[in-house]
Amino acid sequence: MLMEKVVAAAQPVLKGKTIKDIVVGISLIGVELSDGTVGVAYVLRDGLPSGCSVFKYVMDICGKPAEEVADWIITGDENIKRAIAAAVLSAAANDLELADDDTEMPFGMELGPDDTVGMIGYIRPIAQIVQQHCRLIAFDEGLSLHGETEVVYPMDRQPELMPQCDVVILSGTTTINGSIDGLLEMCRDARQIIMFGPSTPMYAEGWKGTGITNLAGAVWDNSKKDEIFRAIAFASGVSELGKYMIKKNVIV
Repeated sequence: MLMEKVVAAAQPVLKGKTIKDIVVGISLIGVELSDGTVGVAYVLRDGLPSGCSVFKYVMDICGKPAEEVADWIITGDENIKRAIAAAVLSAAANDLELADDDTEMPFGMELGPDDTVGMIGYIRPIAQIVQQHCRLIAFDEGLSLHGETEVVYPMDRQPELMPQCDVVILSGTTTINGSIDGLLEMCRDARQIIMFGPSTPMYAEGWKGTGITNLAGAVWDNSKKDEIFRAIAFASGVSELGKYMIKKNVIV
């Protein structure tokens, strides 16, 4: 699994840290590590197990080693556990030297009129920019389940359409739902593959040789931990937390 390489690359910045605090919202998860760094990851609500006290392990997470919890992105048996791991990886990435995203075109994309862009995880503002330049093929499991099909294709067409893409934009949540390995195999001929969003594990060394060319994620303003956690507890999404986000764009 590709995530084994990524978690291995994160070990130097995870070592010696523990989980200090956590908040699990219905849209996002926030984690604070023992050194005061904060990380955020997306909650993939569709497909979560139902029932009371299903996620009771969250109550016992504070004090656990960050290395142990980060490993859940490989071993976790459901999306909340894997998203917690993604938030831990996000927090630890504060110790890395990451380039700011100062590109004019989102994620540093280079598009021509004959290009086809594949997007996994539909983000309307990015989709609208892409459509001004070339053809867009988008997939989003949540939107597909609820019948929203504006440029969003049925999920079962991924094996057919993804190999046609010159540039691919993958949500960092593909590392949470376990789809990343298969998706990268489908788009191995793309000239540029960008992983985006706050759930993106920003460990370039772990992505070398995978086809990923850019990591367009973020770190967070650690001084605003209380505001970030409160917003997550009140069901806020990424757009409401944008003022606390520091966007990054790392070349792999």
